[in-house]
Amino acid sequence: MKAFDELNIPGDLKYAKDHEWIASADPHRVGISDFAQDQLGDLTYVELPEVGADIAMGGEFGSLESIKSVSTLFLPVAGKVIAVNEALQDDPGLVNRDPYGDGWLVEIAPADAGGFSGLMDADTYLQHLKDNG
Repeated sequence: MKAFDELNIPGDLKYAKDHEWIASADPHRVGISDFAQDQLGDLTYVELPEVGADIAMGGEFGSLESIKSVSTLFLPVAGKVIAVNEALQDDPGLVNRDPYGDGWLVEIAPADAGGFSGLMDADTYLQHLKDNG
């Protein structure tokens, strides 16, 4: 597992306590953090919602399966799913190799722009990891 100083935590994203990230600019892509993918290990399967699904803030929107475990995904803000990363069906390891790029999970149309206010910036998320990890 990576040490805290080895983690990639981009400063232009917002983070949830459950280790999902969201881009606050369009497209509003959602994925899991470098910390989360590192903890899960090599992913073998990704389950994502249907395009058009309306999901509440903190609502389940899929799961990630690795050799170690299955992890539920929670949407950091309420919104409608407008795209899913189809490439993950054939190559779930994209999440491990590039969690902030090709390994994104879904794109959403946020229901409320104010929903981002309860999320953490990169520095706060790193402190959260250190306090709880």
